[in-house]
Amino acid sequence: MTLAERTDVRPGVAPPAPRPRRRTAVARPWLLLTPALLVMGGLLLYPLVRVLVLSLQDFGLRELVSGRTKWVGLDNYGELLGSADLWATVLPNTVVFAVVAVVLTVVLGTLVALLLARLTPLVRGLVTTAIMVAWAMPAVTGTYVWVFVFAPVDGIAVQALDALGLVDAATANPFAGRISFYAVAALNVVHHGFPFVALTVLAGLLTIPRELTEAAIMDGASAWRRFWSLTFPMLRPVFAVVTVLSTIWDFKVFTQIYLMPGGDGVNRNVLTLGTWSYVESFAQNRYGLGAAIAVLLTAMLLVVTMAYLRLLFREEEL
Repeated sequence: MTLAERTDVRPGVAPPAPRPRRRTAVARPWLLLTPALLVMGGLLLYPLVRVLVLSLQDFGLRELVSGRTKWVGLDNYGELLGSADLWATVLPNTVVFAVVAVVLTVVLGTLVALLLARLTPLVRGLVTTAIMVAWAMPAVTGTYVWVFVFAPVDGIAVQALDALGLVDAATANPFAGRISFYAVAALNVVHHGFPFVALTVLAGLLTIPRELTEAAIMDGASAWRRFWSLTFPMLRPVFAVVTVLSTIWDFKVFTQIYLMPGGDGVNRNVLTLGTWSYVESFAQNRYGLGAAIAVLLTAMLLVVTMAYLRLLFREEEL
């Protein structure tokens, strides 16, 4: 309370009503946020609520044409959780692929960042521009490039492996097997995602004082010792952010899986939660079950996001 307001208060006299200017000051931030909140509600909240409602319905092509809905409660979730495909194929594919892709992306991105930090500014700019091309490449284009490289019979990679005696190019099909399919998918995802990690870690590396590194070298510390005992502790928040963001992105990878041969549901051994939801919804016209799968994937991503926010708040407390 200001000095002018204190002088206006008298014993037995009601305090003055809040001034309109104060109420306007309180409402101004919300007025400024209203357009953004409306856009977020329309683009994010409404689809989430619509998918959740759809997952509680037996919604197929007939309901789509007639506009009538049939509520089934949690039957779609019961069918989803009772499906052998979920536990034997889809969930392992989703989780294992995401973990492998995240590890490879962070490790490769860190190694590239360490290399960039040693280069001269001119060469560093050229190399950074080159890897930015991989980042800027659309996922559809990048996927078709990798499909061309690993094409059966006459693909460049298949021919190279045949020359090394590892496969028979006449019969080898990398997209037919579950492990080989995801090996190609991991190469595709890592190739597209490592530039973000490299540039983010490089930005952190450039903030470390050169004197600390030079002192460690004079003490005889090896390169691994300098990274593990000096660089990694100082860049722990950076590694936490890139790891959690990569986990979120790799859990919901869709384009790279769906566009590869067999990834559109023809080969059910390579389905993930994202592609399974799409196939059940738009190929099988079982929109209710597809929505339930999407809700399960969203719940898993929310868990990862909560872990990400907890890490951020913990770093702020430190």
